[in-house]
Formats: sequence, structure tokens, C-alpha cells
Amino acid sequence: MKIRSLGVLVLTLSLLIASCRPDDGGSTTPVANDRTEQQVIDDAALVEYLNTHYYNATTFDGSGGFTIEDIDIMELPKDDDDNYLPLPDPDNNNLLIEDVEEIATTFLDVDYKYYILRLGQNGGGESPKFSDDIRVRYSGNLEDGTIFDSAVTPVEFDMTNVIQGWNRVMPQYNTAESFEIIGGEVIYTNYGLGVMFLPSGLSYFATPPFGVPAYANLVFKFELLQFEENDHDNDGIPSYLEDLDLDLNLFTDDTDENSVPNYIDNDDDGDGVLTINEDENGDGDPTNDIGENGIPRYLDPEETDSFETED
Repeated sequence: MKIRSLGVLVLTLSLLIASCRPDDGGSTTPVANDRTEQQVIDDAALVEYLNTHYYNATTFDGSGGFTIEDIDIMELPKDDDDNYLPLPDPDNNNLLIEDVEEIATTFLDVDYKYYILRLGQNGGGESPKFSDDIRVRYSGNLEDGTIFDSAVTPVEFDMTNVIQGWNRVMPQYNTAESFEIIGGEVIYTNYGLGVMFLPSGLSYFATPPFGVPAYANLVFKFELLQFEENDHDNDGIPSYLEDLDLDLNLFTDDTDENSVPNYIDNDDDGDGVLTINEDENGDGDPTNDIGENGIPRYLDPEETDSFETED
């Protein structure tokens, strides 16, 4: 389900973007811990968290319509000696470790693991790519349950500007199947509902915003409502296809080495011909126009023919 299908309502909701902040961190740059070493520490802490926390699993056995407010994550009770006690009410609760999925990824040449809990994923709409705009409701928590950020009203994010965990997790969920406007409120149906458990290396790492400690593992509950495919430089190539090395990092793809990544460079190969005008077959997709050197014309500085069409 696409963002622009809401029409004028999008303009209103987009004003709320500035109020939420799952972005790339704070303004200072202290000397950071080694990422590989920190990941070992973070993952051990995440596994400990997942083994000692549980959630109200049977709440989500119904037909749907659940929200982030329905997700209740609790720590196991302890005895007087601070030892964990068995899971309360096991007929209705599950340990997180029993139901989360462990997923491996690489960022900045470091191997990371993160964990997701799927709570609303049946049917629904399409899934976004890692570089798309998304509309979500969410709650960001520290491991002790402290909420450091949230959005009660749906807000939009460009996933090229969010923490790395978000642009890996969100594409694994569906957006809403449909929506209707009732009394001025948008009601979404059958959207992606889940929780992500992120190591610090896929969140704010050493430079967090106010209220988040450095190297904090984070928990985000979220409702993924809508998305819109991004073509940041309007060159006819969706931004996710500008990730030539498939590392989920658009900033590392710069064909003409002009310090402007391809996804915001409207002349990717620096040959003086706009990428959109290297669409030889005129189908609106420059990626399938192969030149004499066997590569797409828009990536080959030796291919300088322009196929610009008049309006």
C-alpha cells in the first residue's frame, strides 16, 4: 500500500516527521569502541535479554487489528537472591527467545546479529525496499523498558536516513492491505506489526541522541503502515537499484568517484549525459540499456550518446 494513495493527507502527516528520531545518532564523535569487539558484548546482552524477558503471546492468536500498545514485554520475576524464576502463566506467555528470529547481516565489514518478533504479518500489502519512504507508528525502548522515543500518530521516514537496523528490518514486513478514513482518522487494515531487537552497532553505537546511552542495545515496537518507492535523484532508477555492491549502503556506490553517491547523482558515470537520457530503448528504465562494453550505458563513461526526448 503506497504512501501517496492518501493524497492531501500525506502533507499533513509528513509535518510530524521532525518529531521522531530513529536517525543516525548524535552530534558528537568521541573515540568509539572497536565495532567487532562491541558486537560480541552486544549480542551476549541481547541473548540474555531474550532469555529473561517474555511477552503476552496468546494476545496475538486472534484475527488481527493489534497495535504496538497491545505488545507487553516483561522481565521474568526474581527471587530474593536475584535469581530468575520460571515463566509466569506459560499458557498465555512465551519467552522471547522461543519466538524471535535471529538474522545475520554485515555493516562496515562487521558481522552483526539482530532479532525480530513477527506479530502481524499475514496477508497485507507490499514490502518496502531498504531505501524507500515508510509511514509507521513506533516505540523505541531501552532494555530496561524506558521509552526514549515514540510516535503515537503515524510519521514518515526516508530509510536512507535512519539507523541501520530499520532499513534491514522493515523490508521483512508487509505494509497495510487497505485503509479507510473514519471521522478524519485513517484506519489501516492488516499491516506489519513487530518488534526488533538491535545491537548498538545497528543503532546509534557511540553517538546516541539524548536519553540513549552509548553502546545501548535497543528495542523497537512498530506498525509498518505504508511505503513509497524512492528515486532520490529522479533519474529513472529506483534508489534501491543504485546499491550496486548490494551492501544496503547507498553511500558507498559512486561510479564516477565525484563524491556524490549514485542515488543522488543524476549523471552516475560522469559522462555529461544525464542518466535518465541514457535510456536507449525508451522504456523508462536505464538499467536495461547495455552498451558496447557489456555494461549499462548509464554506468559507462565511454557511452556518451543522449536519447533525450522532447516533452
